[in-house]
Amino acid sequence: MQNNNMEFEHIPQEKFEFAQFDAKIHDKKFDTKTRSFFADALLRFKKNKSSVIAAYILLFLILYTIIAPAISPYEIADKDPMYINSPPFVQSIAEKGWGILDGGVVMDSQNDAQVNFWKGIGVETGYDPIIDILGSTETTVKIRGKETVVKSYALEVNKYYSIGVMYKTLSYDEFADIQRFQNETGIQVIFPYVEPDAIKGITDNANIWYEVKDNKGTAKLDDNGNFVPVYSTNKEIEGAEYNSIRVPGDDGSYIYSIRKSGAVSCRISYYNYYQYLNGTEPFYIFGTNSLGQDLFNAIGIGARFSLLFALFVSAINLSIGAVYGAIQGYYGGTIDLVLDRIADVLSGVPFTVVTILFQLHLAQKVGTAGSFLFAFVLTGWIGMSGLTRKQFYRFKSQEFVFAARTLGASDKRLMFKHIFPNALGTIITSCALTIPSVISSETSLTYLGIINLSEVAGTTVGTLMSQGQTSMTTSPHAMFFPAIYFSLLMISFNLFGNGLRDAFNPSTRGVED
Repeated sequence: MQNNNMEFEHIPQEKFEFAQFDAKIHDKKFDTKTRSFFADALLRFKKNKSSVIAAYILLFLILYTIIAPAISPYEIADKDPMYINSPPFVQSIAEKGWGILDGGVVMDSQNDAQVNFWKGIGVETGYDPIIDILGSTETTVKIRGKETVVKSYALEVNKYYSIGVMYKTLSYDEFADIQRFQNETGIQVIFPYVEPDAIKGITDNANIWYEVKDNKGTAKLDDNGNFVPVYSTNKEIEGAEYNSIRVPGDDGSYIYSIRKSGAVSCRISYYNYYQYLNGTEPFYIFGTNSLGQDLFNAIGIGARFSLLFALFVSAINLSIGAVYGAIQGYYGGTIDLVLDRIADVLSGVPFTVVTILFQLHLAQKVGTAGSFLFAFVLTGWIGMSGLTRKQFYRFKSQEFVFAARTLGASDKRLMFKHIFPNALGTIITSCALTIPSVISSETSLTYLGIINLSEVAGTTVGTLMSQGQTSMTTSPHAMFFPAIYFSLLMISFNLFGNGLRDAFNPSTRGVED
């Protein structure tokens, strides 16, 4: 002790000074702000680029389900019988010749007579179906012992214009109403009538309005290569008075209808008649399906139902599964054993079998959508409960739980205030991944025809895909657009769910990359 004191005696007094004189000593404030659990999770989520992109795609797909039905000029009940499986078409864009949204379909092996037929539609109606001649081939064949060169063409034809003119039976009132429409808009709907005798007895093709060589409808052109019209001028067969715009070259002698059983039969341009009925030209951004529905609108309505249904199912399964799994994991023992066996029994029931049985029996009481919901809820919560159970087993032995129990926290508070928030990341991730799983199941079952939700939802993505499959070779758009929407939805949900899993992982909180 003496030696130590002697050492301190040799330290100069000026070495001793107060670090702070006449000031209060206290902890300094942190330079940075504290972050909540969710703010920290959001920060980590933003670092996952693929998940952020997936989130934006999901937002776009969800907005599509809201906006598409709102801006579409059609309702889901609108079904046009003439425009079935028609490709995407917007006239204002088609006129620009960009090669998109032009309603084009490829027609192979078209001979000269068929090419003249398409040209004849364009000359009469003003809507030329031939978009482009893609190529031609010459083949030498023997006809009546003589070698003849036959030329064939590959054409790109506008399917909307190619319908041309058709026969239509109208009431006298509707015939008069169409004339008023023509006078107001200048759009020619009704075209002069053609008697069958003038075109070799052809009665099944209203687009033959010109002189023909044979009963196949081969055009007989004049010396200048022009069509020779054979419109009827027989006033004895005229059905109703016509006082509207006339086709070029008509001096008032052509008739536009004939009498038919208290009505009139006439030739109408279907494209213009469509405008008379709907007040707009055909406007199909994604084309139409096998029912003549607008795919742009139908996909939005079908996907909206799928998303809402999946969210509702996920919320129910989360509520049931979280409570069930929390009780299992927290109490353990006999309670866990009994509840686990119940879950095992239910998990062994095939989902498809349950769905079919519910559709056969329960649907009569609660409806198709209600029975489908019960089928999902019957077994859908089991995965969520098992996941919650594991998380409770993981966290219930942690020190912070012991501390809370020591301070007198109740079981309910321990379960849902201390343990459950730590398991929230995994549970949220599982819930986010449940949504695409439900959508996938619903789409698969409607695609296979096991369940039909069209009466409830109008249509579904699975139904649209099923309809598109039957015509995929001739009208690939009918399958492509519903399938691409479904694919983007599934991929985005899974990437988004993976990002949530990493963001809500408590072990990575506060970790900087």
